[in-house]
Amino acid sequence: MKPLFLDTGYVIALEAADDQHHEEAIKHWRGLLRKEPALVTTTYVVNEIATFFNSRNRHAKAVEIINRLKNSSSVQIVHVGEKLFDASWEYFKNHPDKMYSLTDCASFVTMEEMKIEAALTFDRHFIQAGFKKLP
Repeated sequence: MKPLFLDTGYVIALEAADDQHHEEAIKHWRGLLRKEPALVTTTYVVNEIATFFNSRNRHAKAVEIINRLKNSSSVQIVHVGEKLFDASWEYFKNHPDKMYSLTDCASFVTMEEMKIEAALTFDRHFIQAGFKKLP
């Protein structure tokens, strides 16, 4: 199976029982686990996940999730350094008609560079950027 990009909203949906996509994410994740996919994400996505849970007084949950991601042999976390930041910023500037976040742009650039075709996400921006959205 080809690598998949792991986006913020998918992880939140998996981990937050009150998320509108929780049941869909859990069902999809259970089916996906059988295929043992390689997952790729960025430090910007990791930051968003930690911030989301911590801002809801769920610090321990944020730490648990990020530790699982960091320690997983199937998850590659791409560091957003100067080169990726600059490419993401260019992508952002070149799409004034879209409501992309800088994190979205870093995700798109990473996916393009690594030839990743699909993302685990509930964010329609991935489709706008030309990628497949799962589920």
